[in-house]
Amino acid sequence: MTNSEILEIAMNQSAIDANCDINDFIRHDNVICESKKNPNARKYLQLPLPCNLISYGSNIVASIDMQYKDIVEEYINKYPIENCFETPNMYVINEAFAKYKMQVCFMAEYFLPDINEIPDINCKYELRILEQGDFADLYLPQWSNALCEKRKQLDILGVGAFKNDQLVGLAGCSADCDTMWQIGVDVLPEERRQGIASALTSRLASEILNRGKVPFYCCAWSNIKSVRNALKSGFRPAWAEMTIKSGEFVEKMNRN
Repeated sequence: MTNSEILEIAMNQSAIDANCDINDFIRHDNVICESKKNPNARKYLQLPLPCNLISYGSNIVASIDMQYKDIVEEYINKYPIENCFETPNMYVINEAFAKYKMQVCFMAEYFLPDINEIPDINCKYELRILEQGDFADLYLPQWSNALCEKRKQLDILGVGAFKNDQLVGLAGCSADCDTMWQIGVDVLPEERRQGIASALTSRLASEILNRGKVPFYCCAWSNIKSVRNALKSGFRPAWAEMTIKSGEFVEKMNRN
């Protein structure tokens, strides 16, 4: 795959998730579309959504419950694209949705691999390819970024770093949709800052590409160590999302 093909696949999946046309992401004007359920959407998305803002840099595509069209349309057309995804402007849409007992919940940056920049990083420990059957005993707190216990059936492939046959680092990927697998990575605290995470991430990205799928990586832009790992592993920023959820949902997350 080329970088252009990878980007097209990602945009096509975003179009499925948002219920819009793939070309909507490269327009210079903002687009509003109705959020709807779709069996081909990323598995973890709880569609339809009250409001999800998506930007690949050219504009904002807002996938929404149409009863909030006036709120969202005024917001995304008032402020510059990048400012719509951060404070202080973000308070405006948060306050508008608060009247409906909703709040800004998820804010994330998504990364795609640069096919020409995925490194082959040496690791001081043995790296092993792991399949779904190898994960059964690994649904533990220390591997909660690499694996998801709630969606075990989607954890499809991984790379483990082993020190004297003990697992000290794990990158896993979730088959979140037909064409794209999401990477998560964990390294035991005492083994960090040795390049293990990037060795695992870049190796898993290559394994995913070899299987004809697109690896993608997601984190909060404030998660500096995760962003650094993405960049070191050959990933580059591709798109951003900001999602409105119910106040009850946000409160539950804060309790957890």
